[in-house]
Amino acid sequence: MFPERCSIREKGRDCPMPPEFAISVKSNDGEYMVGVTCDRHKAAFTEKLTLLQKDGKVPQGTINFTGLKPVGTSCIKVDPDELIQL
Repeated sequence: MFPERCSIREKGRDCPMPPEFAISVKSNDGEYMVGVTCDRHKAAFTEKLTLLQKDGKVPQGTINFTGLKPVGTSCIKVDPDELIQL
């Protein structure tokens, strides 16, 4: 399961947009998922991850964005009040 919203926080407020991409770092040791983002915040996430890599807080490697697609099934029952309107 992924979060319902983009992982970016601007000016103390969470981004209200749903995630469009899973973000991972591919290194020699493996691939590490670091968050999810909307299309609007891809560049901001890339900048932040690059800085974290320089500081040694995130493994060195290629930053990868994988598109997410919504999937629905009939086996999961959802309360209509919990649905997010886009």
